[in-house]
Amino acid sequence: MADTQQVDAKAERKVARLAQQISTFSKAHGGAEGQVAYIGERGARIVLVGADGGWGDLVAPSYEIAQKAVEKSGITVHEDFDGEFAAKVTTGTYEWKRMAGIQLGGSRG
Repeated sequence: MADTQQVDAKAERKVARLAQQISTFSKAHGGAEGQVAYIGERGARIVLVGADGGWGDLVAPSYEIAQKAVEKSGITVHEDFDGEFAAKVTTGTYEWKRMAGIQLGGSRG
């Protein structure tokens, strides 16, 4: 029983930490929306898009923890990273140069 309680407490701390990071991102970008994607054994990726077009992501150790974190943060969550949602992302010079370099076989970093 003690092991289960330790795992649950650890998971709840991770949920709280992720929710805080999501909330901080949201405040810094005038609000935010997100999408949770399962990425295999690694867990789940939380993609965040700010109202100003800024974006970022976080990785949670499980899909369940990611879901709880976005719910706790209070942001709008999308099922898919579809065209309408993706169109809210603003990319800058850095991203365009990096994507061009990868496409042309150039530097990836």
